[in-house]
Amino acid sequence: MRFNRLSPCAMRCMFATLLTLAALLPAPGATHAASPAIPGLTAPMLSPEFWIARLDAPDAVVLDADAIDAQNTAMRRDDASIHAPLALPDRIDRRAVADWIEALSKRPTAPRFTLDGPVDAATLDAWMQALALDALPAQVTPRFGLVVRRADLRAFPTATRVFSRPGDTDIDRFQEDALFPGAPVAVLHASRDRDWLFVASERYRAWIEAQSVAIGTRDAVAGYAARAAAGVVVTGATARTVFTPEAPAVSDVQLEMGVRVPRADWAATRVLHGQVPAFGHVVELPVRDDDGALSFAPALLPAAADVAENVLPHTRAALIRQAFKFLGERYGWGHAYNARDCSGFVSEIYRSFGILLPRNTSAQATSPALDRIEVPADMPHAQRLQLLREADVGDMVFIPGHVMMIIGHIDGAPWVIHDTAGMSVRDATGAVVRLPLNGVVITPVAPMLSGEDGTTIDRITSIQRVR
Repeated sequence: MRFNRLSPCAMRCMFATLLTLAALLPAPGATHAASPAIPGLTAPMLSPEFWIARLDAPDAVVLDADAIDAQNTAMRRDDASIHAPLALPDRIDRRAVADWIEALSKRPTAPRFTLDGPVDAATLDAWMQALALDALPAQVTPRFGLVVRRADLRAFPTATRVFSRPGDTDIDRFQEDALFPGAPVAVLHASRDRDWLFVASERYRAWIEAQSVAIGTRDAVAGYAARAAAGVVVTGATARTVFTPEAPAVSDVQLEMGVRVPRADWAATRVLHGQVPAFGHVVELPVRDDDGALSFAPALLPAAADVAENVLPHTRAALIRQAFKFLGERYGWGHAYNARDCSGFVSEIYRSFGILLPRNTSAQATSPALDRIEVPADMPHAQRLQLLREADVGDMVFIPGHVMMIIGHIDGAPWVIHDTAGMSVRDATGAVVRLPLNGVVITPVAPMLSGEDGTTIDRITSIQRVR
């Protein structure tokens, strides 16, 4: 979670997921049995239709297009975690840029480890030197660009994975987020070797590999963003452009849920990269030329791709269906593992409806642009449980460092879908056991524990509603 690849490993993860799902399915002729891992979970609950069928008026629109526009306007106006990179001035004082970098790229004070062992002082010194803060001019002139492939955002200009403890390799402390093709950025600085760029995007400022960004004019970048806003939207967990050896720059490009790309002006009978494109969607993608400059090229999304001509209607049924498209995906801290974490999960669901959310749970939980229900630390357990019983589909429930999304209730008990490293429950003997879920899962809230005596319900800090 955040405050704020097929490899052998991926195959093992997939195999483990299939085994888990198989264990949930009843034997022929048997009644549905509860999962031995998740209390109360049965095989039918793995279908979105199970939850949708329990709702009254599941297809009623929650926010229409005008209301979503107003919601996004409020988010951009009122939430300090949302930035406007294309609106930055032509000159920015050096101190402001240095402050942004230093707020992110803080020298670790606690022990840190890589796959090769402890990080020594010389390595830390090298990472700090790589920031090249001494090279910042008195007035920084921002450049502008578009991301051309899914790319990590890092706390330091290095791809080295860094951990808090040996063996705890799922949580890379330098991994902040990821940006997707077509994302506009303002380029504010470069690392000493110039292989990394410090960029401002709409939801994050961090380091990105220079090869992932094509540099153009402010107008060219803004123009693409405007065309994309009326373009094809990815409604699946991901969609990929058709593989094409004729145009490697736009071949097999992965787009994430909610990403929008412009349609290209291309006749259905005109051959594109060796194919008649009548059986797909011809879109326009940004391309990084050999000199790093921005250009644009047509690409083909196959007709079978889970995409739409516009964002989806914001309904509770659609919220559930979108969330379930990630079910079983491996958890990826900061969008690592070509996946996402808890806050990325909910924000990408909402993005498929055209709704903007902050990136990290700390900002999501407190955003003044959402309909917030604050849960004071001294609120009694019974009152907290009642809030959850009254929560509706799509409501986001926050504990420190984690967000869960309500999908329904069974006998009054709240159930959530969330992207989590794991949860603790009591087994049949009453002992506390930790379940290494490591993915997008469905769980009840009530049995979830925090330590030996505490419950997750008693750690809830807020409930946020988009309505």
